[in-house]
Amino acid sequence: MSTITEPTPTPSSAPSSHPSTTKTGGGAFSPKQLVTALPGALRKLDPRSMWRNPVMFIVEVGAAITTVLAVVEPFAPALRESGGTEMAPSFTIGIAIWLWLTVIFANLAESVAEGRGKAQAQSLRATRTTTAAQRVVAYDAVTDASAEHAIVEETASADLHLGDTVVVVAGELIPGDGDIVWGIASVDESAITGESAPVVRESGGDRSAVTGGTRVLSDRIVVRITSKPGETFVDRMIRLVEGASRQKTPNEIALNILLATLSIVFLVVVLTIGPIAGYSDAAPSVVVLIALLVCLIPTTIGALLSAIGIAGMDRLVQHNVLAMSGRAVEAAGDVTTLLLDKTGTITYGNRQASEFLPLTGVGAAELAIAARASSLSDPTPEGKSVVDLADRQGHGEDTASGSMERPGEVVPFTAQTRMSGVDYADGSMVRKGAASMAVEWVRSAGPVASGTIAELDQIVTRVSEDGGTPLVVATRSASGDARILGVIHLKDVVKTGLVERFADLRRMGIRTVMITGDNPLTAKAIAAEAGVDDYLAEATPEDKMALIRREQEGGNLVAMTGDGTNDAPALAQADVGVAMNTGTSAAKEAGNMVDLDSDPTKLIDIVRIGKQLLITRGSLTTFSIANDVAKYFAIIPAMFAGAYPGLEALNLMQLHSPGSAILSAVIFNAIIIVILIPLALRGVRYRAASASGILGRNLLIYGLGGVIAPFIGIKLIDIVVSLLPGF
Repeated sequence: MSTITEPTPTPSSAPSSHPSTTKTGGGAFSPKQLVTALPGALRKLDPRSMWRNPVMFIVEVGAAITTVLAVVEPFAPALRESGGTEMAPSFTIGIAIWLWLTVIFANLAESVAEGRGKAQAQSLRATRTTTAAQRVVAYDAVTDASAEHAIVEETASADLHLGDTVVVVAGELIPGDGDIVWGIASVDESAITGESAPVVRESGGDRSAVTGGTRVLSDRIVVRITSKPGETFVDRMIRLVEGASRQKTPNEIALNILLATLSIVFLVVVLTIGPIAGYSDAAPSVVVLIALLVCLIPTTIGALLSAIGIAGMDRLVQHNVLAMSGRAVEAAGDVTTLLLDKTGTITYGNRQASEFLPLTGVGAAELAIAARASSLSDPTPEGKSVVDLADRQGHGEDTASGSMERPGEVVPFTAQTRMSGVDYADGSMVRKGAASMAVEWVRSAGPVASGTIAELDQIVTRVSEDGGTPLVVATRSASGDARILGVIHLKDVVKTGLVERFADLRRMGIRTVMITGDNPLTAKAIAAEAGVDDYLAEATPEDKMALIRREQEGGNLVAMTGDGTNDAPALAQADVGVAMNTGTSAAKEAGNMVDLDSDPTKLIDIVRIGKQLLITRGSLTTFSIANDVAKYFAIIPAMFAGAYPGLEALNLMQLHSPGSAILSAVIFNAIIIVILIPLALRGVRYRAASASGILGRNLLIYGLGGVIAPFIGIKLIDIVVSLLPGF
């Protein structure tokens, strides 16, 4: 028997939907980042690295050929002749310099993007230091689960292998990724998540996974290692944030193939211009043909494509989300169905008692006192809220019966009984729990009036339809007489701001589905209050998996979150599976993203980041192709102006000379890459809208803007170039 004691009141605090997190990663773009990234950009000039980007490889080959011609030209002045016009002596040198700068600027964009993950990688390396581990020899989980009597040997964490068992006590670092097989402890994970508040990890549940490099603050735990040396979660994080393990996404590969194809087509076109123009004695020089080729091929997007992908991963890292593949980020942008768990995602997760609803003939005070007594030793937030509500209503003391001081045995809640309460020493009892189980408990002591059942059903239905959870309170006297007193209304509070966010998702064409274990009436009410499009009530892991498959068979891409081992199959099946860092190792292995803050609401942000990545790539591709139009009007007339004076009519920008026109186009082609680096890293501003609305807006800004900007830019550059001797 245990004595029921009154808990010490603690001030309640409103739950927060956004945990306080210190995020590392890329900050605002600055010139200092360009300087820091320059050595890396120069190292990337190695042809063995450049060939992976066909567009920029062509530019590099052109720059090399032009450099050779610039060296030879002083000894062969005839090489300066092009299309009936003699170019300035410094023309070839100028083209060569700006072609090399074009390649360097392209590498610079990628180096800056990669450099934004260096700071976080450095801090993560600090947690990867080799520590001493207490490895258990011949661990026996049956007879000595706590390993208190086992032989323990000290070994370096780097020497631990998959399946080893270690003991970690307060103050020690956890030597490797693993699952707690015995014990419970408070763990400091700030080195990984940036969250200063410690978290509780325990065996046997969905919070059993621990990460190497985190520190145990209290108690003692036994951990089974689940990773090989060099393949821990921290190791994977370092490789991901540095871009070392970044693989190109399917869309990125497809776009690379398209750009390479366009480049080959333009190469063939340029190669045929020389022989054809030769029949009219207006053959352009090799340098001019190379300049034309570089300005025709999509160098802008070719230079920025890799940086856009890396920056998309970096934006996730800044939100404390790790994408295990670039495909996951891309899929997030194409998601059409979002599966959201009700608890913790749509609602705060800690239901609060809002009112006591007594049956006819039962006083409000009697119900409140019985409900309070049944909840005094209930450690859950729901149980504490029942005590708080009774206290606020002035039912904190029951001096008449002295029930607050009565000794009794606590009856904990179980999945089988679905009730909890107290058995007092005098034989009386009090219970609270699910309506059906409470009625059965009362009926086991004797018949219940049909009017009482009808009234109870009415109250329970009303509470459920309002989106609440009904808990029925019943008592049994020492003589064995049982009766139902009434209902506690537990209200599940929907997080603020979600209605607007779901409306944004709807405008984007994304359907939201709430997943809950609640009954259909409760699920329907909460779904209506939150503004989701659909719901799945009384859901089991099998139901969730079946729903994902149905959606995918209908042509939809599905995103979901999960943290338990039972979520692992669904996380693996979903196109975007976001595992919580507090979850099990099985869940984190099954998902293709891990949220270090363990905030399920972040799934909405992940979708927005994925869409921003796709929109940025599409917008800059549109701009890159559109700005070729102005280059045509700059270079084509200049190439043959000497042989065909009538082409001057196409000189819409009134450029000073053929030489200045071609050089100005090449300079603009290089400078625009640097100008667009901040946009590629930051991403195009995203607004919730339909696909057609976003397409129309981006065509207007980046399509029309891509046509107009080069006309202005090339003209301004030409004014400066015309001041140079010989132009």
